Amino acid sequence: IFNEDTPVKLIMKIKPSLIFKGDDYKKEDVVGFKELKKWGGEVKLIKCIKGQSTSKIIRKIKNVT
Repeated sequence: IFNEDTPVKLIMKIKPSLIFKGDDYKKEDVVGFKELKKWGGEVKLIKCIKGQSTSKIIRKIKNVT
């Protein structure tokens, strides 16, 4: 959960070398893509698995705790 609409401020602060996102995105559309390029980082797209999502996992965890 972020206080802003996007995690771009956090990305700028920690300067990761990689950001992973599902392949339902285009690299250029991933938040932080332009910033990562500035310090040599990159966005890696990973294959989406039908019926699986991180949002579902997070909702499930929230309901358990």
